[in-house]
Amino acid sequence: MQPGWRILPANFDDPRLLALLTLHLDGMRRYSPACGVHALDLSGLKAPGVTLYTLWHDEALLGMGALRLHPDGVAEVKSMRTHPDYLGRGVGRTMLEHLIAEARRQGCQRLSLETGSGPAFDAALNLYGARGFKKGESFGDYMASDFNHFYHLDLQAA
Repeated sequence: MQPGWRILPANFDDPRLLALLTLHLDGMRRYSPACGVHALDLSGLKAPGVTLYTLWHDEALLGMGALRLHPDGVAEVKSMRTHPDYLGRGVGRTMLEHLIAEARRQGCQRLSLETGSGPAFDAALNLYGARGFKKGESFGDYMASDFNHFYHLDLQAA
């Protein structure tokens, strides 16, 4: 993590976070078919078993990422988003490492995620692949389609 950066649990009353969440949801709706939007809205991020983290530098919100715990020892990456002003600075990588560490701390054996396809998702796919996530089968309540992809990281081996 860069000097001066800090990761905190989300403050859902912060307008900067609400703006980033709106940007995230708008992007998911713009670049995904209607049946392929699985992004969590504010109520979903506040649900039991979900923790949203925020990455800050001073008063600037750099990005966010959530961890959703499943009952079968699987954790899921949700709502990963870097603020557009901070793309290419390691925000996504820093948040992903935090989510991996938190999933391990929670005793999870696997970290999984669902994401889309196409140019809007290339940076995320590259990040997950570089960290060792492997493409695999659907999980949870997700249904496989031509649009979505599923990636998994074995936390015992990673």
